[in-house]
Amino acid sequence: MAMPEDPRPRPTIDERLQALAQTVEILAGMQRENEERFGQVTRNFEIVLDSIKRLENIAMAHEHRLDRIEGQ
Repeated sequence: MAMPEDPRPRPTIDERLQALAQTVEILAGMQRENEERFGQVTRNFEIVLDSIKRLENIAMAHEHRLDRIEGQ
């Protein structure tokens, strides 16, 4: 059984190229936004990592202090 022909007109090559160009522009914009967000996530991670290192130093100082007190 033959498929009925689509009554809608087919886009011209120029229309298809224009649609493709618009899609590429949208994707490029999305990529830029993702890169900006990733940069912010990276900065936040560095801040958290620095905070964890500081807490580790504090915990170690307290541990040494407690060891000295317990050793007396």
